[in-house]
Formats: sequence, structure tokens, C-alpha cells
Amino acid sequence: MTTAQARGTELDPGDFPTGFQFGVATAAHQIEGAVDEGGRSPSIWETFAHTPGKTRNGEHADVTVDHYHRFREDVDLMADLGVDTYRFSIAWSRLLAPGMEDLNSEGVAFYRELCQLLLDNGITPTATLYHWDLPQELQDRGGWVNPASIDWFRTYAVLAKEALGDLIKTWATFNEPWCTAFLGYSSGEHAPGIKDAPTSFVAAHHLMIAHHEAVEAMQTTNPHDDDRLGIVLNLIPAWPASDSPEDLRAAQGVDDVHNGLFAGAVLFGEYPDGILEIHERMGVADQIDLDRLAAVRTSIDFLGVNYYNINHIEYVEGAAPMPAWPGAENARVTRPPGELTDMGWGVEPEGITWMLKRIHDWAPGLPLMITENGAAYPDVVAADGAVHDPKRTDYIQRHIAAVHDAIEAGVNVVAYYVWSLLDNYEWAKGYSMRFGIVRVDYETQTRTVKDSGIWYRDWLSRRDS
Repeated sequence: MTTAQARGTELDPGDFPTGFQFGVATAAHQIEGAVDEGGRSPSIWETFAHTPGKTRNGEHADVTVDHYHRFREDVDLMADLGVDTYRFSIAWSRLLAPGMEDLNSEGVAFYRELCQLLLDNGITPTATLYHWDLPQELQDRGGWVNPASIDWFRTYAVLAKEALGDLIKTWATFNEPWCTAFLGYSSGEHAPGIKDAPTSFVAAHHLMIAHHEAVEAMQTTNPHDDDRLGIVLNLIPAWPASDSPEDLRAAQGVDDVHNGLFAGAVLFGEYPDGILEIHERMGVADQIDLDRLAAVRTSIDFLGVNYYNINHIEYVEGAAPMPAWPGAENARVTRPPGELTDMGWGVEPEGITWMLKRIHDWAPGLPLMITENGAAYPDVVAADGAVHDPKRTDYIQRHIAAVHDAIEAGVNVVAYYVWSLLDNYEWAKGYSMRFGIVRVDYETQTRTVKDSGIWYRDWLSRRDS
């Protein structure tokens, strides 16, 4: 057993600060299914997934794990696991009626029943407003490239808080806006599948302004003293492959696009110099209103951090541009050292400690949540029906220990969520990746708690001993 493994097994939940919450996380499009039920209108992901060649084997989330019909069973699973909190996302096209200006009563009823059931089981609901599933109706009007998207999102945020704010007190505006902007509008590997690098920076800018304006509007909508408003960023370390000046420069370019752009806009209402240079180089500076961003900048109550891996970056003279990091020149992501998950990501828990300390340096004292952390592995159902997934268990243990290291270093971390509660639809990769601590048989929808889930349950139960 390695030192990291030992630390993960020796820690108790009681070693974390009073009030620290442990939970599980999911996203609406990945689990709900029922895409044409309950007044829901299409999202960009239905359009994208049903376009030939866009997803693995044409796989889509029309049914996925059928959480829309099975949410009571899924809440029972969470209660059995003993989690404190459940992070989920709201489907914009389910909560709002066609036209996107009024609430859909069936959608409101679904989320209210889900949240009330969570509360009845002692589980705190934490909601994300946007996890990549823009209503197709709004994409048809230009999506996030249209400046009107700021107003669309603010309207949606206010209506959501009016409808659900008595049940939900912790809200994130966006999940991983880097993915929305650069996978959706530059690499095209996510919906809406656009490949236009300059446009992706315009989309990113509108997302950042929409975040601030939505937070400000939600602060005065159905307010409660215990409201917490924030955002979730996938702040992935971009570490140079060596100490050479060239590798350092290449890594800085990737870091600016992946981390600096979003952290700078959220925390300070400004972009790093490297991003401003890209705006000029790509000819979109006249579409980036820096004064407006600075003026609307609103403080947040927490920052969610999704962490899976470290990007190791090397300098390669004349390297083809990486579409997911447009503007990062002469850079290439190299294979990480050591073992890999099914996603091809390295298992490097030290990166989560490093990033949490970095955010603490930017914004001392800001409450931080690890809103996603987990690993995909090729699970096998044993003859007795059990799912033995020791690598996932080890991954979770080691990362929980790394979060504890950050807390001991003075970082104000207040929550940790395992990704994911359930195996589910992994976007363009379809059903090829299993992240859940609960296995789902996609043919029968049978749920089976994996060994990693059993470990998490038993570990959390130590609080009561």
C-alpha cells in the first residue's frame, strides 16, 4: 500500500472541518432521459447526438439511465450511501416552457419533488443552472455567440430561483464554461459542434458576463439568509513537461485559456494579458467589452472546482493549434506519467492540492468546493453480481486525502462531491465510459452499488461511530 493510499484509508470524515459536506454529483442531460416528456423541449445535445458521426456509435441520451422516472430510487440510493449533499443540474429546456420566458409547470413539479425528497432524507440539494444543454430554440437564435444570450440566461436564473429557491439554497450558474466555449465552439467535439476559434472567445465572454449578471439578479430574487451563489470551473493544472523556457511558455498559454480566462473573469472581472493578446490576434477584441465585464463583476459565495487530472504541456515548434485551447501556440499535451484512467487521464492527486492552494492565493478565504472528482474504469460484473472496482476506490481515497492536505495548508475547502453517483451518458463518448460508484445496466436500468460506493458509504458511516 502506498503512502497516499494509507492516508486515504486512515483519514476519517471527522478529520475534516465541522460542517464539511460529502456528496455525489450528476448532470441533467447525462441521467434524466425523457427528452420529450413533461413539457421538455429539445436541447442542443439532442440535435448534436442525432447528427451522424458526432457521438460514439450515434449514442444519445434520450433514455440514458431514466432518472426522470427513477429519481425516487436514486434518492434512496443516496440516502443509503449516507451522503450529506447531492449536486445536480437543472435542464433549462425542462424548467422553462417553449419561448423560454415562462416556467413549465411540469418541469417545476419534477424538480420540486426531487428537492423535497432529498430534504426529507437529510440530503442538501445543490443545483447547477447550466451543464451544457442549451435549449435548441436559443441555439437557433445564435446560442452563446449572440449577446442576447446574457439576457436569456439571466431570465432563466431568476425564474429558477423564484420557482425553487425555497428548497435550493446553493446555486452554481455554470458548469465548466471552458467546455461550453472551447469544446462547443472551437474544437466542435461537443454541442453545438461549431469549429470557429475566434467565435469561441466571444462565447466565453458572454458566458462570463451572464454569470455575473445572473448572480446579481438572483441575490434579490426569493432571497434567503443562507443562499450561496457561485460557479463551477474545471481548473486543470497546466504543468510544463520540463523547466525549459519553451515548455514554461507553452504551458502558460494553455493555462491562460483553460484557467486564467475564467478565474480572472469570475474573481476579478478581467482577463489575463495572454487572453487579451489572443483577442487581438483573432480579431475579436471589438466584440469583447472589458469595461462591462469589470462593471458587472459580482462577488460569489463559493467557487466550485472540478478536478480530474493534470495537463502536461511541452513546447513543439510549429505544432498544429490545439482546437480545445485556441490561441495557445506551439503547445502540445503529452502523455502523463504513470497509470491512466479510461479517459486517458493521469491519476495525480497532488494536482488537486496544488490547484486549491493556487486559488487560495488568488482569493484567500473564499469557500471552495470540489464539485466533481472521479474516474472511469472498465468495470466488470462478478459472478455474484458484485462490481469490484479497486482502482476507483483507490482514486477516491487518494483524492480525498489530497483535499485534506489543502485544508491543512489553510485552504477553505467546504465540500467534496464524487463524480458520479451513477454510470451515465458521457457526452460524445456515449456509454463507453463508466464513472459511477453505482453501476447501471443500460438494458434493464438495474442499479448496483459498486465496491467504491460501498467503501464511500462505510467510510461516511464512521461519523456516527
